[in-house]
Amino acid sequence: MKLTILYQFFLLLSLTDAFYFYITGGDRKCFYKELSQGELLVGKYDVEVYDPNTDTFTRTNSKQLGVVIDVEEVFDDNHRVVHQKGSPTGEFTFSAIDSGDHRICFQPQSSGWLAKVKTKVNVDFEVGDHEKLDSKKKGKVQSLTEKVKFLNNKVSDIRREQKLMREREASFRDQSEKTNARVVRWSIIQLVVLGLTCAWQLHHLRNFFVKQKIV
Repeated sequence: MKLTILYQFFLLLSLTDAFYFYITGGDRKCFYKELSQGELLVGKYDVEVYDPNTDTFTRTNSKQLGVVIDVEEVFDDNHRVVHQKGSPTGEFTFSAIDSGDHRICFQPQSSGWLAKVKTKVNVDFEVGDHEKLDSKKKGKVQSLTEKVKFLNNKVSDIRREQKLMREREASFRDQSEKTNARVVRWSIIQLVVLGLTCAWQLHHLRNFFVKQKIV
């Protein structure tokens, strides 16, 4: 079991290669990869420019800096099969036509004060067949889709709870208004009864005083 895990770990290391290097603007840096026929190479890169004010490497826009990427077949008299000009951050793919060593070169290009500035190039190579890489991308898409569905379900639950709270609030408000109306009605009835009682008592006392010839 342990040997299987170690084998899969080293196999993963052989398929994925991430590193960075420093280069002066305008210079060309190459790396070699042995690819089998039909094997797919996916390369991701990110170029940063040295800032002497902060003594760090920072990103810049595509108007100031660009990158030329070449892939050449070493076994076929350095035949160039890829020549791509891109932005400071990007990705390129290449499918090997024949088996053998391939040279992958990066050349940052810029103008003005950036022409000879020191740059840092972050590179991530991923090698495999089309099905594995496609399935990996599909897996990422599936994961994102599931996260979106989860968030949608959460939003639906929140909306349902808000609707339920509004319904309860409306029901409580209606009940409060009915209760207040009953209290007001009962208060009015009590006032009317009290007024009638007072009027009857006054009338009765008046008649009593008249009979006693007090008034």
